[in-house]
Amino acid sequence: MPSNPALGPVLAPHPARLTWRPAHAVWLLSLWLALAGNLPLWLRVNELAGSAAQRLALLGGFGLLVFGVTAALLSLLAWPRVFRPVATGLVLVSAFNTHFMLQYGAVIDPTMLANVVQTDVREVRDLMSWTLPLTVLLVAGLPLWLIWRRPLATRSWLPQTGRNALGALVGVVAVVAATLLAYQDLASLMRNHKELRYMVNPVNTVYAAGRLALDQVPRQVHALVPVGEDAQLGFSYAGQTRPPLLMIVVGETARAQNFGLDGYARNTTPALARWQAEEGLVNFSQVQSCGTNTKVSVPCMFSPLTRAQGGDQTPEHENLLDVLQRAGLAVLWIDNQAGCKGVCARVPNASALDLKIPGLCDGGECLDPAMLDGLDARIAALDPVRRARGVVLVMHQMGSHGPAYFKRSAPDRKPFMPECTSNTLSDCPPEQLVNAYDNSIAYTDHFLDLSLQWLKAREQSGAFQTGLIYLSDHGESLGESGLYLHGLPYAMAPQQQTHVPMVAWLSPGLQQRSGVGEKCLRAQADKPLSHDHLFHSVLGLMDVQTKAHDLALDLLAPCATAYAQLGAVTPTAAN
Repeated sequence: MPSNPALGPVLAPHPARLTWRPAHAVWLLSLWLALAGNLPLWLRVNELAGSAAQRLALLGGFGLLVFGVTAALLSLLAWPRVFRPVATGLVLVSAFNTHFMLQYGAVIDPTMLANVVQTDVREVRDLMSWTLPLTVLLVAGLPLWLIWRRPLATRSWLPQTGRNALGALVGVVAVVAATLLAYQDLASLMRNHKELRYMVNPVNTVYAAGRLALDQVPRQVHALVPVGEDAQLGFSYAGQTRPPLLMIVVGETARAQNFGLDGYARNTTPALARWQAEEGLVNFSQVQSCGTNTKVSVPCMFSPLTRAQGGDQTPEHENLLDVLQRAGLAVLWIDNQAGCKGVCARVPNASALDLKIPGLCDGGECLDPAMLDGLDARIAALDPVRRARGVVLVMHQMGSHGPAYFKRSAPDRKPFMPECTSNTLSDCPPEQLVNAYDNSIAYTDHFLDLSLQWLKAREQSGAFQTGLIYLSDHGESLGESGLYLHGLPYAMAPQQQTHVPMVAWLSPGLQQRSGVGEKCLRAQADKPLSHDHLFHSVLGLMDVQTKAHDLALDLLAPCATAYAQLGAVTPTAAN
């Protein structure tokens, strides 16, 4: 032990008392995050690069840019009481992002982050796999150990402010230098592959969180803009003997490419094909979704705004269900998913999770046919005055929600085997992954068959004049171009995530009432359509008169011999 003649023995510094200089901690952590925390980005850049020289320029220039941005951000946060928790959060975020980017080809934008915030226990459980903790350990283990092994050295606030500002300035200089050195290659790369900007960890999450907060906070202090305040029921309700009952089935993650009615090589929709041949069901083959995830698409489907008008943004207006209810109809939303995303907030609603049906509800979730259980009683419990006018029933499916596609179909209804039973999709042989997904589509076909039978029985009993519209919220990627699941920014999303199936069936009674004949309806089947058409088409079909109804976006309007306008005309069947 060292000693001092005047002071006696001098104790060696205890390791726990060692500290980091803030600059050292910032630069080391920035380097780690730029390298290990951005592995998916560097794999993608390496894949896109052409010659060896271009690869070197892109990896070097882009790497320096990411390093500089991260260092500038961390320098501003290099305060003893702030750095540890913030750095821990950023490291963990980078590790989790790395896992989902590698496993599913995901990118982190504001919409994806909103999905994460709104996810439920079932979805989280489906995304768990052994590779997740391993990735987090490899990416986050070492930096977290170093961060918490030593605290930052404490200095007075004025010198620390200067050092932090200097560190941020050096980071900015690194960004400028990277841009100047590799501008041409970087500009071309970012222009042609916009998804790369959402792959930069952890800046992507910081940006997405900021955007999400800015988008949400102003809307929380303003009431929704009323829609259809003039809504009233049309002339078809005068003296009616039977009320209409329209079922809208909101599909989940069904892509048209694997839908039998849309020309898929496999017969994934045998029941719907029978309804098409024998009962007048119509398939619409060219339908585009409003978004690539439920959080965007479901509100947009029911919005009075088109996607171009901002229907894909956080809702500021009331929706279709508000207008239908305002007109005097009974509305009911039944959910078998992670909520209605605010669409059903002002109408009666129920969740299938409350059901405990053996064989249909196991493991904390239900198969879609559970929504039909006790449905007559649910409708009977609605306001009797409204119910006597008419009912609009919305069923929100679990559908083909991934990655655990094998959970979306009953054990005795799996026509395509063997199927993938892992939620680590890249580990499954492609054909088994497709089998699992196709089984989920076939089970949706089964659920729609049961729903149509239920509706037909209510028509034949004389209780209602019935109809059904099925429309999926978005599609899905199954490994094409290395992409899985959904949620890519719309501008760069492949057609597998945006081309969705849609079918409609109207009973003879509802055709007579609405003036929408089967022959004319089939003539609309191959026309380009989108989620933009649902709001206006339902208003037309249910004969709700309002200035909010745009005939140009009503896909059924060409089929009506005469729409009731100002209560003057009664529609008749059009063939």
